[in-house]
Amino acid sequence: MFDRIAPVYDLMNRVMTAGLDRSWRRLTVEAVVQRGDRVLDACCGTGDLALAAERRGGVVTGLDFSPAMLGRARKKSETIDWVEGDVLSLPFPDATFDAVTVGFGVRNVADLEAALVELGRVLRPGGRLAVLEITRPRGPLRPFFSLWFERVVPVLGRVLPGGRAYTYLPASVRRFPGAEEFVALLETSGYRDVRFRLLGGTIVALHSGVRT
Repeated sequence: MFDRIAPVYDLMNRVMTAGLDRSWRRLTVEAVVQRGDRVLDACCGTGDLALAAERRGGVVTGLDFSPAMLGRARKKSETIDWVEGDVLSLPFPDATFDAVTVGFGVRNVADLEAALVELGRVLRPGGRLAVLEITRPRGPLRPFFSLWFERVVPVLGRVLPGGRAYTYLPASVRRFPGAEEFVALLETSGYRDVRFRLLGGTIVALHSGVRT
């Protein structure tokens, strides 16, 4: 599926978020990345979050299991180490990284808790994790965003070449833990000082935590 959507992935990100995804990625790296950090961007897709981490001064590795996504990422940077691999079985020794980021990726992992534990394995003790993910909207804007994700985005996916996989998006958001539930899951997976903030009128949650 992810190889099929690679050609339209960046375009769909811009369209779905009205271009706000760039600022959300910047906030994500600002939450956990410091200059000189060894950074893993897991489920990196076409590499935009990894690029943001590199601009902040990180020494970045981007990992994804989709060859087509990585092919597009490699065209964006020759200095990032792009690695094909599975977030459930990372090809790195324990405590390799100072910071780990995941942008719009964990929602699609088969075993979410196992993935969080595995990300913690490759983080050094005291290392920082940031997860940026779509969440169920709340508040007065909820009807608008529900209409957007439930109706408009799937239609765009059917229209754009290779974008049909986006018709699954509403169901995947409904299955994913809410923001408070995800805090609890991070804590039971080996992270402390977990916090979150809602972005984009509550359609996106940015969680961060520290490996125990």
